[in-house]
Amino acid sequence: MAHFIYEYSANLPAEQLDLAGLMQTMHRVAADTGVFPLAGIRSRAVRCEEFRVGDGNPDNGFVNLSVKVGHGRDLDTRTAVGEQLFDTLMQHLQPLFDSRPLAVSFEMRELDPHVKFNRKNI
Repeated sequence: MAHFIYEYSANLPAEQLDLAGLMQTMHRVAADTGVFPLAGIRSRAVRCEEFRVGDGNPDNGFVNLSVKVGHGRDLDTRTAVGEQLFDTLMQHLQPLFDSRPLAVSFEMRELDPHVKFNRKNI
């Protein structure tokens, strides 16, 4: 299980952000690690209309990726996969990063198996 939640500032041009392409790439990279089954990978994006970055310059933008993963992978594995995913995220965002003020952040959280419930038929 890996759930990718992208939050991004509304001032980023959709054609440059290319969320559909980013999600497709991130799913492939995550599945190719062998750590996450493809059927358990989900992505969603939240466009933030109200935001402030740094000094409030309206050109400042942000992309934050939070990844929630199921319990059971050791820290070394999560770190290696996290670095690979962050590198992939930055490769995708590099043209946008080079063209405007942009803050990019990434975090991976392991879910507690005692309080995580799900059901699927995929």
